Amino acid sequence: MKTRGFVAIIFAAALSVAPQFVNTSSADSGKYSAHLISPTAGQVLYPGQQVRVEWQATFPKTDAGGCEMEVWLSLDGGRTFTMCLTPHVDPHMTYFYWTVPNTPTNAAVLDIRFGCEFYYPESYSPQTNSPFVISQATGQLY
Repeated sequence: MKTRGFVAIIFAAALSVAPQFVNTSSADSGKYSAHLISPTAGQVLYPGQQVRVEWQATFPKTDAGGCEMEVWLSLDGGRTFTMCLTPHVDPHMTYFYWTVPNTPTNAAVLDIRFGCEFYYPESYSPQTNSPFVISQATGQLY
C-alpha cells in the first residue's frame, strides 16, 4: 500500500511540472494558417500535368518536436478531403511538384495541414478561396 501511494505522489508531481517544459497553451502559441500561392483560383490544370504547389504558412510558437505538414485534395469544393497529396513533410517546406490526377472537377480545393505529435493538434487550413479546375483528359503532353 505504501508503494502505491508513493508512485501516485511521484506521478502527480511529474504532471504538475510538465507544463513548464512544453508550451501547450493556445493563447501563447498563436494559431496556424496557410495561404496558397499556386495553383491560383480558377486555374485550369490537366491530368498528367506537373504543377508546382506552393504556399506561405504562419506557425504557432511551439518548441515541440515531431511537427509535420500534409497537403490534401478535395474534389467537391472543400466539403471532403479524400486524397493525401504528400507524405508527412517538414513544416518548413513551402512547395512540392504534383502530377495532376485524372479526376475532373470544377471545384478542386487544397487543404494545407500542420501538427506536432502530442503537443499541437493537427490544424486544417482549407484553401476554399482558391478553387481550381482539373479538366478532362485531352491528350496534351506536359
